[in-house]
Amino acid sequence: MVSTSTPEQKTINYRHISIIGLVAVETALVMMALVPAQLWTRLLPQSTASALDGPFPPVIAPIITILLYIAPSVIGFLCPAWQQALLYATLPAWIGLGTFLTAATLKIGIFYLVSTDHVTANLSILELFAALGGIGWLGRYLFKLR
Repeated sequence: MVSTSTPEQKTINYRHISIIGLVAVETALVMMALVPAQLWTRLLPQSTASALDGPFPPVIAPIITILLYIAPSVIGFLCPAWQQALLYATLPAWIGLGTFLTAATLKIGIFYLVSTDHVTANLSILELFAALGGIGWLGRYLFKLR
């Protein structure tokens, strides 16, 4: 069987692989950011800054914060359609918030989910990731890359 792949198809495949990789990295970072400080101090007792910085040394902690803001924009930049940009940019937040809310609901109770303060905070996170993905997608057209 003869394979007839064009350079455009290979570029699309690399783009999809990049998007999936960035979504996976962003999801891991969001999940680590949602772990309470008390758990990090129990898991990493030898680290003096684990209560503040989690599993990351203080030197790279600012880089992790920058990655949390840059990755959704890069994901949006790589997506050809705005619907994909918003979905893929917010997917790590959906997964992280779903996991966090499930754990909090099991520990505190079902009304944690519908508390006004928590609903507002959760929607703010989703709006932030969607806005960053949208900005990345708009940046694609500013640089005329298709």
